[in-house]
Amino acid sequence: MDCGIITSKTVLLLLNVIFWAAGGALVYVGSYVIKSYNNFDNFLEDKYTLIPAAIIITVGVVMFIIGTVGCCATLRESKVGLSFFLMILLAMFAAEVAALVFAFIYQGRIKGDLERSMSNVFQKYDGENSESRAVDYLQSQLQCCGVQTYMNWTTMPWFSSSNNTVPISCCKQNNTECTGKLDQPDLLNTQGCEVKLEQLLQDVMSYAMLVILGFAIIKFFGMLSVCVITCKSGRRTGYQTLYV
Repeated sequence: MDCGIITSKTVLLLLNVIFWAAGGALVYVGSYVIKSYNNFDNFLEDKYTLIPAAIIITVGVVMFIIGTVGCCATLRESKVGLSFFLMILLAMFAAEVAALVFAFIYQGRIKGDLERSMSNVFQKYDGENSESRAVDYLQSQLQCCGVQTYMNWTTMPWFSSSNNTVPISCCKQNNTECTGKLDQPDLLNTQGCEVKLEQLLQDVMSYAMLVILGFAIIKFFGMLSVCVITCKSGRRTGYQTLYV
């Protein structure tokens, strides 16, 4: 058997094994991105930032099916199967490139999105409504206080209505002596939430972009291997047997 075909079939078989494992990995990554955004959806107005995650999940689900189809087509060297496999790889490659472009675009829009919405949410804080629960969750999870700094609370309606105190969620973890008074800055998280939330979302998006790029490169080598097998098989079937 031609060395090129052996190498290409080996690459494709390994690629199909990767598909089965990667399908689960992509679904996990997409779900993780959506979960990260949903945890802070009160502060994010632009829901289109979830498009890359939706594409990742869709590609991951399809990869389970593709792994089986590609494995059978590779072993049999079926032109029809390999052609179908190549079209699927092309479609997935295009989807991943699109996801990469969307992720790159929306990564730059995260800061602007946060700047427009966080102040409005913090202004509505009253300790009971849904915005309050979102703010408390944000401050306790990221160990932050206020938008840019904990002093931002002095301009909020909550500050004057609660005897000049900040929410208890501004207190440092496991600190039972904190009352939210500004005269106890050593007991409070003084860094603002905007920078921390922006960094978290940027890290999540960067992680997703690296995963997308990695699988796009794998798809490229897979398409190259399919072309090699198809061309080599076509040459073999074109030979005529000589009888002496």
